[in-house]
Amino acid sequence: MNNFRIGHGFDVHQFSADRELFIGGVKIPFEKGLLGHSDADVLLHAICDAMLGAVALGDIGIHFPDTDQSYKDIDSKILLKNVYSLIKSKGYEIGNIDSTLLLQRPKVSPFIPKMVEVISSLLSIGKDQISIKATTTERLGFVGREEGVAAMATVLLFKHGE
Repeated sequence: MNNFRIGHGFDVHQFSADRELFIGGVKIPFEKGLLGHSDADVLLHAICDAMLGAVALGDIGIHFPDTDQSYKDIDSKILLKNVYSLIKSKGYEIGNIDSTLLLQRPKVSPFIPKMVEVISSLLSIGKDQISIKATTTERLGFVGREEGVAAMATVLLFKHGE
């Protein structure tokens, strides 16, 4: 019965003028970055939460609290690799990842192939197992007002050898 597990992750970060913008492990040229204790990579955080949720291990705030200075400005690619190690230690592998970025600007579609490449490499899975989509909110809400970025991710995990 527990051979397959599905997890959903959601993350949001506000823009900040004095930060670099990292999404999906890729540095994106833009006048603002995202504010957070780590590098605030909203997509990688949503993927981490989806994987952790699928095996009922909480969220990244539990594993990498913002009260711990050792995670200050940490590269979220490190967090993703650590979460994947936790998943594998429970006997699970990734079937696929489906994700959506919500942002008005910047346009990220030119960077999506590189994001897929980075995530594929970090998780040792095929590029065809990763879907990243981007959409605006038609200028509605905090995303539409260009105050921040949100990301959602769904992950299918399966037991080794199943």
